[in-house]
Amino acid sequence: MSTESNRRSVVVGIFVLLGLVIFIAGVFVLGGQQKRFTKSIRLITIFKDVGGLKVGNNVWFSGVKIGTVKRISFTGTAQVEVDLNIEQSSQQYIRKDANASIGSDGLIGNKIVVIAGGTNSHPEVEDGDKLKTSEALSSDQIMATLQENNNNLLRVTNDFKELVGNLRRGKGTVGAVLTDSLVAENFKRAMRNLERASDNTVKVTGSVSQFAAKLNRPGTLANELVTDTTIFRRFSRSASRLEDVATSADKAVTNLNRSSENLYRTSEKLNNTNTPLGVLLSDQQAASNLRTTLSNLSKGSALLNEDLKAAQSNFLLRGFFKKQAKEVAKQKADSTKAAQTQP
Repeated sequence: MSTESNRRSVVVGIFVLLGLVIFIAGVFVLGGQQKRFTKSIRLITIFKDVGGLKVGNNVWFSGVKIGTVKRISFTGTAQVEVDLNIEQSSQQYIRKDANASIGSDGLIGNKIVVIAGGTNSHPEVEDGDKLKTSEALSSDQIMATLQENNNNLLRVTNDFKELVGNLRRGKGTVGAVLTDSLVAENFKRAMRNLERASDNTVKVTGSVSQFAAKLNRPGTLANELVTDTTIFRRFSRSASRLEDVATSADKAVTNLNRSSENLYRTSEKLNNTNTPLGVLLSDQQAASNLRTTLSNLSKGSALLNEDLKAAQSNFLLRGFFKKQAKEVAKQKADSTKAAQTQP
C-alpha cells in the first residue's frame, strides 16, 4: 500500500513539474512576443481616430516588428494618445521627423501602428518623444469610395446600354451607317473619293518635290534667281527698264494717234474746197491763176533787179552803195580778226 502511494505521488510530482515547466516556457514566449524582457523606450503618438487599435497590438518599422502598443487614452478635444513601447535596439534607425500611421496586419487583420520615413539630417528619437502622425483611410471611407465607384460604373453601364440600343435602332449617324444600306453605300463612296483625293495629293506632292529639286539644282535659271542676289537684282533692273520702255512705247503710240488725228484733220482741210489750200489743190482754174501770178512775180523780180542795178550806176546813189559796201567789208574783216585772236 505504501509502495503504491509513493508511486502515485511520484507521478503527480512529475506532472506538476511538467506543468510548471510548460507555464514558465509560455510566460517567456509570450513575454518575448510582447517585448516584455527587452530594453525599450516610450514614444508618443496622437491620432484623431485609431480605427479599433488595441493595447498589445504590434508596431512596425520598414516591415519589421519593433514594439507594441502600451497604452491608449483620450487627450485634448476628441483625440487619442497612443503610447508605443519600442525596442531600444531600433532607436538608432528612427528619426525625429518620422511619421506614424494606423494600418492593418493584412487585408482584414488586426490594427497596427506603422512608422515610416525619417531622414539622416535629423537626430534619432529619444525616450518620450512625440512622432508626427498621418490619418489613414478608414474602412467606412473605403466602402463609401467603393460605393461611389459602383454608382459611377452603373451609370456608365446604363449609358453604354442606351447607346448600343440607339445604334441597333438606327439612331444617329453611326446607327444609320450600321442599319441603312444606302447610307452605308454613300459612306463607302465618300471613303473611296477621299482615297482618290489622297492619291492625287500624293501625286501633287511628288510633283512639287520634283519642282523643288529642279529649283535646288545649281546652274539653272530658277536656282540662280532664287539663290543669286546679283542675278536677281539684274533681273529686277531689266524688268524696270522693260517697264519704262513699255511706258515710253505707250506714250509714243498715244502721240502717234494724236499725229494721225491731226494728219486726218489736215487731209480733211486739204480736201475741203472752202479753204485756200483745198481750192489750190482741187480747183484747176485757181491753180492756173496761181501759176500766172507766180510767173508775173518772177518777171517783176527780174525787172526790179535790173532797176536796182541801174540805180547803183546812177551818180546820185553811187556814194550810198559804196559806203554800204565798205561797212560790209569792214564787218567781215573784224570777224576774221576776232576769229584769229581766239586761242
